[in-house]
Amino acid sequence: MTRVRRLLAAPWTWWARSLSFRVVTMSVTASLIVLALTGWLLVDTSSRGILEAKTAQSVSEASAVIESMQSSLRDADLRTSTVNERLTVLARDAASRGNVGNQYEVVISGPVSDIASAGVDVGSVPPSIRTAVADGGQDLFTTPTLIRFSDGRADAAGLVVGGALLAPGSGRYPVYFLFLMDQEEETLQVVRRSALLAATAFLPLMTGIMYLISLQALRPIRAAREASERIAAGDLAERMTVRGSDDLAGLSQSMNHMAAELQDRLGQLENLSRVQRQFVSDVSHELRTPLTTIRMAVDVIHENRARMEPVPRRSVELLRGEIDRFETLLTDLLEISRFDAGAAELQLEDVDLVDLVSVEVAAQQALADAYETTIVLDAPRHAYCLVDPRRIRRIVSNLLSNAIEHGEGRDVIVTVAANASAVAVAVCDFGVGFSAAQSHQVFSRFWRGDPSRQRTVGGSGLGLSIALSDAQLHGGWLNAWGRPGRGAQFRLTLPVRPGESVLESPIPVVPEGGQ
Repeated sequence: MTRVRRLLAAPWTWWARSLSFRVVTMSVTASLIVLALTGWLLVDTSSRGILEAKTAQSVSEASAVIESMQSSLRDADLRTSTVNERLTVLARDAASRGNVGNQYEVVISGPVSDIASAGVDVGSVPPSIRTAVADGGQDLFTTPTLIRFSDGRADAAGLVVGGALLAPGSGRYPVYFLFLMDQEEETLQVVRRSALLAATAFLPLMTGIMYLISLQALRPIRAAREASERIAAGDLAERMTVRGSDDLAGLSQSMNHMAAELQDRLGQLENLSRVQRQFVSDVSHELRTPLTTIRMAVDVIHENRARMEPVPRRSVELLRGEIDRFETLLTDLLEISRFDAGAAELQLEDVDLVDLVSVEVAAQQALADAYETTIVLDAPRHAYCLVDPRRIRRIVSNLLSNAIEHGEGRDVIVTVAANASAVAVAVCDFGVGFSAAQSHQVFSRFWRGDPSRQRTVGGSGLGLSIALSDAQLHGGWLNAWGRPGRGAQFRLTLPVRPGESVLESPIPVVPEGGQ
């Protein structure tokens, strides 16, 4: 059954994957439709022409015979013979004349019964033409029919021509000529066989021609696809071979021009990015020396603040806090520059994520106490994974400090969970939150949901951006959910082993009751 389903699905698979198959299939289908219409028109036109020619010939022949029979009947002496006898003689004479060349048979409706040629079934004359002849005066009528024989001969297609004989003093007697159409049928069979033979020969020939044409047309497109894949893989020097001056050659030239322009622009961007990264790195490093000196001086002053007046003492405390924040900002800028330069690397270790999160929760307890916030940890006994513990601690620490700062004193729920392919940590607060439209903006550098809100923890504004980069470096996700006035949840999902695919996060992105 599986093999049958696979065979039935194969054409649809080829249709979806192969442009050549679609081109050939559609071309051959269109050709078959055109050929079928052409064949039908040919056979129909031939049938009409043959039937019209046969009808004209039969009417002419019947008309001449009826005139001869009418003349003989008019000159007959009905005193010496009856009308029925005379009609029988006329039918026999006409049939003898028609048998020359197997042209026609004769049926005459006599006064006693129908008089027919030897071996002909009088039922071969359709009732419709009998009615037409009976009501039609001296006109001739025609209709196709099936001529049946009573002497063992096979039925044959034929044409009936009907008219009437006038017997002086006796009335009107219908006469019917049954013309055999054997030769015409043979001609039509030849036409039909020729059309069928032409279609049978045309189909494989057309399929082969269209396949060759599709190869000719699609070869440059495939070459363009392969070249674009190599360019996308980093081979910016890749170029297509230009042959001729047609549209396909124009495609090759356009691809080469695009690749050249892309190489130039990427070179410019790489140079600019290199300069920017170097600038950030240089500035960060150069600022460390004066910052260290300033910190040493401020530490000395801060240790002696008890002997200062209130205003200078408060100024020293504010200065030390801003220096701490400035030092954090420099550290984060250096980390961002490593991510931008692609120089960030993982120092992987097998860790228990539950222990790691528990340590960070304990480290944030002093901040939580200052905000009168309770941190609730919901975790299994163990959740082992291969990660860089320094980076994961930094992510969890950032998420916890943000939740405490924006939680407005309400509980912060920290959840740890694991499944076969992934581990996850979710930090949920019930504070100010943010709108659904801002769920991606929260990871932007230096973004703040409410610019008028005073920063109390003293972060650099780069924490969530760095946390997102750390998660992506592990091959994981960092998602945000929030609603104004109802809180927010940040969910970190990591593969159990870097490089493995994560089918589903163990924790939903929307907290329970958050819809």
